[in-house]
Amino acid sequence: MLENTPSHTAKRVALRRAAHQVLDHPRVFDDPLALRIVGAPSEGEAAFRQDQREQTRFARSMRAFMAVRSRVAEDELARAVARGVKQYVVLGAGLDTFAYRNPFGDRLRVFEVDYPATQAWKREQLREGGIPEPEWLQYVPVDFEHQTAIEALTRAGMQREPTLFAWLGVTMYLEETTVWSVLKAIASFPPGGGVIFDYAVIPEILSPQTQLVFNELSRRVARGGEPWVTFFDPKVLGAMLRATGFASLNDMGSEALNQAYFNGRDDGLRVGGLAHVVTALV
Repeated sequence: MLENTPSHTAKRVALRRAAHQVLDHPRVFDDPLALRIVGAPSEGEAAFRQDQREQTRFARSMRAFMAVRSRVAEDELARAVARGVKQYVVLGAGLDTFAYRNPFGDRLRVFEVDYPATQAWKREQLREGGIPEPEWLQYVPVDFEHQTAIEALTRAGMQREPTLFAWLGVTMYLEETTVWSVLKAIASFPPGGGVIFDYAVIPEILSPQTQLVFNELSRRVARGGEPWVTFFDPKVLGAMLRATGFASLNDMGSEALNQAYFNGRDDGLRVGGLAHVVTALV
């Protein structure tokens, strides 16, 4: 992350979620604010359709993953609210739009945690897109490498009660010690909540073809000043999460994600094998 600069990755992710709304049918993840928050409410649709780069296998796979990880998080959130969870924390929120279309209203308090410059930029995007900031939302500016997210959240009014955290598109950019510090803090919360997060798989266990995709993507993010630094072996990660205190784990790789969310599609939209999505409940 470049100091005092909004995240380039957050913009790219938001653009892929917006492209999914236009190009892929049926949608895996519905987000009626996706185009507005990237500043392309109408003309953006035509631009996405005309951009041949969006039709490459790499682009299709990437936007499928961006869409499905949000779907996994919000599916789990609906289950959490049904069992009584009243707090939802979006760590590294970027241009995530859940808080602005929250179907649970003031039954669910939402906290958005992000790098200060990225959060300020997001609020500009919201104003330009005519998207109001709801009363149930609290912004919490945090630099994960230099501040403790849980302490900042507590100062912002988060209660020590069952809470669901979403942590998407972040862990691969942080040092492993920082990742585990956050996960241990989440595991210490009262039972009923947990975390949905994604992670990059260690390149040594990827197929040769997927390693080529990995190399290209890691070069891209490094050129943008946000290199990947942390990777996990799924088996080792699962054991460590259980030892940390998570009682229920569901680690979904490409095969599980495609079977659950992309099976039977006519357009062949699929996720690749670079990353996994984990639901870890306390």
